Amino acid sequence: MDKFKGKRILVTGGCQGIGKGIVTELWRQGASVVALSNQPENLQKLKNEYPSVEIVNVDLRDWDQTRQVVESLGVFHGVVNNAGVAIIEPFLESKPGSFDLTMDFVKAMLNVSQIIAKKMIDNKIKGSIVNISSQASMAALKDHVVYCGSKGAIDAMTRVMALELGPHGIRVNTVNPTAVMTDLGRQVWADPAKSSLMLSKIPLGRFGEVHEVVHGVLFLLSDGASMISGAQLPIDGGFLAT
Repeated sequence: MDKFKGKRILVTGGCQGIGKGIVTELWRQGASVVALSNQPENLQKLKNEYPSVEIVNVDLRDWDQTRQVVESLGVFHGVVNNAGVAIIEPFLESKPGSFDLTMDFVKAMLNVSQIIAKKMIDNKIKGSIVNISSQASMAALKDHVVYCGSKGAIDAMTRVMALELGPHGIRVNTVNPTAVMTDLGRQVWADPAKSSLMLSKIPLGRFGEVHEVVHGVLFLLSDGASMISGAQLPIDGGFLAT
């Protein structure tokens, strides 16, 4: 399948977990993919497995360096802002450093999207931006105050981006997954005492798989979603319906 043939797409946090899943599926569907991360070893592993994928090592928390690097990469038809962190702390114990680190990745979404959107406009590309959010943007999760706040910010910023970039033909959306069974996710949710409460709130009775999030992202990147912008797409098994 060559649904994305001729399209050049940047994926941040693209060398492991959901990000790697997005990169590899875009590659399978014919896209020219650039995976950006600050994990050189994982980037090299990705490159060894998929030699035609371009890899870029940069710390997204560094505004100026990120701007210089992304500017140098040229023009894209799409971007997936996937990079982020999940710091789990109770509200009364949340630390300023946890807030700052988490919000650095929200700021990075702004930075990367600004650069790429400006080049889309200059080159008259009707592109697509997909931001990875979470069900946590719309539901309170215990011990997730900073994480929930960051994902709420991503949703709100996405709506403004859709409003301002829409006249240029650029669509901006989020996907909002539940807990996803990445390698890390399987470790985090392995304890039935911890997972049972969350599972009880998901009507489908299970957590998400990486490929299910990937398919949602690729749909929003594709021409099949040509009239969808400013939307939040839950991939949550019905969690937000309860």
